[in-house]
Amino acid sequence: MLIEHENVKVEGTGSGFIWDKFEHIVGIPFLVANYHVFEKLGGLQQYAKGNSFSKEAKIVSFDPAYDIIVLKVDVEGNELKPVILGTSRDLHVGHSCFAIGNPYGYEHTLTTGVVSGFGREIPSPNGQAIRGAIQTDAAINSGNSGGPLIDSYGHVIGVNTSTFTHKVRMFIKEEHVVLYFG
Repeated sequence: MLIEHENVKVEGTGSGFIWDKFEHIVGIPFLVANYHVFEKLGGLQQYAKGNSFSKEAKIVSFDPAYDIIVLKVDVEGNELKPVILGTSRDLHVGHSCFAIGNPYGYEHTLTTGVVSGFGREIPSPNGQAIRGAIQTDAAINSGNSGGPLIDSYGHVIGVNTSTFTHKVRMFIKEEHVVLYFG
């Protein structure tokens, strides 16, 4: 899913994914993305663009300290499949992982890599540290931020983030996202 504003250049785009806690509520899915993408847009209306829709997204919850934002998108009439949640607790260094997103505005991009390390600390948009980030060597470029990092089974194990660590790629564990749907 591409997150953008119609008047914003490519550098204002990011990725996200459909997360519907109740999975049976097809018409009102939740979208997870990185907070810093929306912060750059300066409070303008946000749009979620998928294969068959372009709809306004409403902010439900956000945490700048963890660079997470949850949006609500009414896509009535569009059949969407929410992600399947995995867990980062069972990961080991060397496990395969795949970053999905829209780097530089190119939609439907997949990069591959392995888990490289655990317990990393990266700066968040507000300057505080995001503790417990996981390192990967999968390419996570501008526009991949907010997209899902998946395991070999296609289960989401984290949220890609690239803005603050251009040389070392990180993702935020899925456990941090679960907190917003508690």
